[in-house]
Amino acid sequence: MKKTVLGELEEWVLLVVAASSEDVYGVPVLEQLQELTGRSFTISAVHTTLYRLEEKGFLASTVGGATPERGGRSKRLFSLTAEGGKVLLQIQQMRMRLWEAIPQGKLQLLGR
Repeated sequence: MKKTVLGELEEWVLLVVAASSEDVYGVPVLEQLQELTGRSFTISAVHTTLYRLEEKGFLASTVGGATPERGGRSKRLFSLTAEGGKVLLQIQQMRMRLWEAIPQGKLQLLGR
């Protein structure tokens, strides 16, 4: 199986969607990203990333009902796919292997 490489923002967005208890749209993803990373992102960067992850098969989306709060516009709701779950596990396992490869003396430099 071909290894998938995700960019940092792609990985974070995928993790936020995976951590959501329900299907989620762009604004809550943006808010969670900013809260958890302490960094600023634009909504367009988040939307672009959500759509890119959907094209790769890691997310699926549906169109939710229109709401008066949004001027009658509907929301696109995203959910994690089985492939998205697999790629997240691959990333986690790869990171663990890399951490385990650090010699004990260097881990002490990292405060471990």
